[in-house]
Amino acid sequence: MNALAGFEALAAGRAIDDDANYQWRVARAPAGLPTPEDFVWHDADIPQPRPGEVLLKTLYLGLAPVMRMYMQGGGAAGEAALYPGDVIHGRGVAQIIKSRHPDWHEGEIVQGQLGWQTYKVSAMTTGEKMFRCRPLGLPAMLSCKLLGMTGLSAHAGLFACGEPRQGDRMILSGAAGGVGTIVSQLAANVAGCDVVGIAGGARKCATIRTLGCSGAIDYQAEDVAVALATHRPDGIDLYFDNVGGDILSAVLERLAMRARIVLCGSISEYAADSGYALTNYTLLRRTDSRMQGFFVYNHLDRWDVVMDELASYIHDGRLRPVQDIEQGFERMPLALAKLYTGGNIGTQLCSVRGEPGEWR
Repeated sequence: MNALAGFEALAAGRAIDDDANYQWRVARAPAGLPTPEDFVWHDADIPQPRPGEVLLKTLYLGLAPVMRMYMQGGGAAGEAALYPGDVIHGRGVAQIIKSRHPDWHEGEIVQGQLGWQTYKVSAMTTGEKMFRCRPLGLPAMLSCKLLGMTGLSAHAGLFACGEPRQGDRMILSGAAGGVGTIVSQLAANVAGCDVVGIAGGARKCATIRTLGCSGAIDYQAEDVAVALATHRPDGIDLYFDNVGGDILSAVLERLAMRARIVLCGSISEYAADSGYALTNYTLLRRTDSRMQGFFVYNHLDRWDVVMDELASYIHDGRLRPVQDIEQGFERMPLALAKLYTGGNIGTQLCSVRGEPGEWR
């Protein structure tokens, strides 16, 4: 049976209108990968803003693997733990349709922590990580991911932490994912690295070759350690890690002198009962190499500069948006499930209402 069939059934017959606030809430904490039984549909009255607040109308919502951790009651990425009955956390793009806040105005498009719901009242606090979306000659949809936290993660991880150099022999895991499809293009087309990407399946490997990767390793069909030796016989200068686990361990065996490893994500471990026990990290000493993690929220001070850079790369053709878009708010659980079954390529998002008629 199709692994996503139950999620298709969960979405069937549901739809939203502008007369209620539709929400997806936690039904129970996932045990392992999310199942349809972990989600519950709820409709409520549209909330009204009080002084100092605005009413947001959701246009797009983004999906990320970390959302499973939220649903399990973990306070990942600084978000509050979730329990059964709570609206699921999630960032997205919305339009202010009512404002009682002196600094935020009706008609503005914003991105921030909206949750899985079609309306939200917000005081626009710093904790919600709200940012104005500037048109920049591009669709509002891009602010959901590429011109949002996903793009900032890719940029900060590559440039601030990875310090890429012209000609670097680079390996990129999770190369067909949201961050990976951005990093591959920035590394190859902006920094001048030679990028070999790791992805799962022939379709994804073919795609990443169109996104700056000079070569591809199919972890589903190849022995990754053997493939690394073939593609990088002289060692790895830069590794951007989105998956953790065995692949990170295999890369440590092939480091060049003064190599850099960027720890961005560890999706291979998210459904595991415990974290991966890395036993060969001392190989960093042999090559004077470094392994550095980063947290995207620590790089918010460069938000406008990074968004301007990313927009310029889109306009000049060095960065192509790669998006997997589900149509309809009712398909949010399905969109999340795709992240764990390998069913998506690029950034995963859901079009709730689509592009605004006008924005500024």
